[in-house]
Amino acid sequence: MRFSKMAVAINPQNHGFKQFVRPPRCKLPSFSQLDYNILESSQTNLTHSLHHVAFELPNIHKSVSTPCLSLSTRSEEDIDNNPRIEIIGGRRAPKVHALVVEVAIAMASGIKPELLSSGLGGAYLFRATNGNAIAVAKPADEEPLALNNPKGFAGRMLGQPGMKRSIKIGETGVRESAAYLLDHDGFAGVPPTTLVKISHVTFNVNDSQSVSGSTYKIASLQRFTEHDCDAGDLGASGFSVASIHRIGILDIRLLNLDRHAGNILVKQGKESYAVGSAELVPIDHGLCLPESLDDPYFEWLHWPQASIPFSESEMEYICGLDPFKDADLLRSELPSIKESSIRVLVVCTILLKQAATSGLCLAQIGEMMTRKCYGGQEEWSALEKICFSAKVNMESKIKEDNQSIGEEKEKNDGVFQFDDEDGDNSNQEDEETDDEILQGSPLKVKPPKIPRFSSVRSMGRLVNSSMFGYEEECDFQNNTSHNSDTLIEDDGAKEDDNDDEEDHKAGVLLRSMSFGTKNYKNDNGEGISFGEMSSEQWSLFLEVFEKLLPEAFEGKNCMCLSKQRLGSSCEF
Repeated sequence: MRFSKMAVAINPQNHGFKQFVRPPRCKLPSFSQLDYNILESSQTNLTHSLHHVAFELPNIHKSVSTPCLSLSTRSEEDIDNNPRIEIIGGRRAPKVHALVVEVAIAMASGIKPELLSSGLGGAYLFRATNGNAIAVAKPADEEPLALNNPKGFAGRMLGQPGMKRSIKIGETGVRESAAYLLDHDGFAGVPPTTLVKISHVTFNVNDSQSVSGSTYKIASLQRFTEHDCDAGDLGASGFSVASIHRIGILDIRLLNLDRHAGNILVKQGKESYAVGSAELVPIDHGLCLPESLDDPYFEWLHWPQASIPFSESEMEYICGLDPFKDADLLRSELPSIKESSIRVLVVCTILLKQAATSGLCLAQIGEMMTRKCYGGQEEWSALEKICFSAKVNMESKIKEDNQSIGEEKEKNDGVFQFDDEDGDNSNQEDEETDDEILQGSPLKVKPPKIPRFSSVRSMGRLVNSSMFGYEEECDFQNNTSHNSDTLIEDDGAKEDDNDDEEDHKAGVLLRSMSFGTKNYKNDNGEGISFGEMSSEQWSLFLEVFEKLLPEAFEGKNCMCLSKQRLGSSCEF
């Protein structure tokens, strides 16, 4: 067999392999005998760097027994002309280093990636020398609507809005890697995935003039999973409750916008038609972690398994999730993910943890995150309404704190002026200057007086009332000023008549604030974003958000208890 030249970059500090001190002709394990567990045990010492020591397959010394793998250095110019692959994101993820080595060996053997016909974007299958599928690579510039899309869905540049407004073109690959990083201990079964840079390998380029200009592509690389079909080919009755819950928990955390049946692979067990014997494998997570709250699609939302309460092991996993630790993980491993997307992860994880603790089932949590359409118009989800309320209250509290600071400063300045009223003219001029500054300062202008919330219930009432006032202004022709649905509950519940007058007053006050309000009908299709908040605002927002959640869950957990009785006697 003839091998072409290929490079897999290794950490120059510690290559992960012992230095070769044997003569050139030696008996070492062949590629087929390579133990990839050795690579995993030393994965912390492995990084993929473009300009360092490399495997050079022309130096393999063939013998009667097995080929010998040797290490040597080459010039940068020579190496750059050869096919290469290196990890650029998610290096700490388990099992990805062995995956990259397998793909590198296939590329070195002269095997070309195969363009898959399924999907809207460019997806390429890598095979081993024996023909077995190894991995699927998805170049960033071949995503749907990207400039090099091979299936006719091209035309936009990287960084422009993609299939979803909240996810830009060229950024789905990093989200594929993020999904695997966040699937702790393989709970949902996401295949090993990483972000790689592949050089001098044939991929699609629509503009023939740019073929020689770019010699590499950034792509997600995911382990290929052998499967029998996808979830769309079977009925949901053949899936176990646990398998649906595990995928659903991941989708809730990531706010997955594209969990359709084709993104759930099915691996049949030995008893192909036994109930619950199929293993489900979630793939295609490029449309998760949007930059703003968006309308998710959960295929499992109306499956009966989603209405069964979480098991003890699932509750233990949920309670062990740390959204802030996950956020730090993404910042360190995938720095290209925007902070707004990371904050969406934090918000959704907090929702999942509190909702599960309050007794809500998977379907109820999914419904809270999903937008509804009435009369052809899309309305915000319950989660978006809660977040909007938290933003309103966060803004009002900041204004109130600023006013308190301003009043305190005015008081102190008044005492100072009283003590020095007999002072010289220079001091008087300085005081007059200070007074002019204070008069022109926004701190001097009193914002509408918003009552502090002494309890969760009183705070929730203030939030609801603020939105009643806003809905009165937007939908006055429908006479919805005092009979509108509550902000958090979207099941038709009404405010008590005793609170109508108080609600209206608070709503009028909040309408005069400078904080921009949005229409519940979501005419522009945009969701709430958290990226513009400062660290102080973000911390205060989360504090208010967590206080609003318990009231949002009222009346929902009883429904889940009734379904628990149904689920205990049914098999899915």
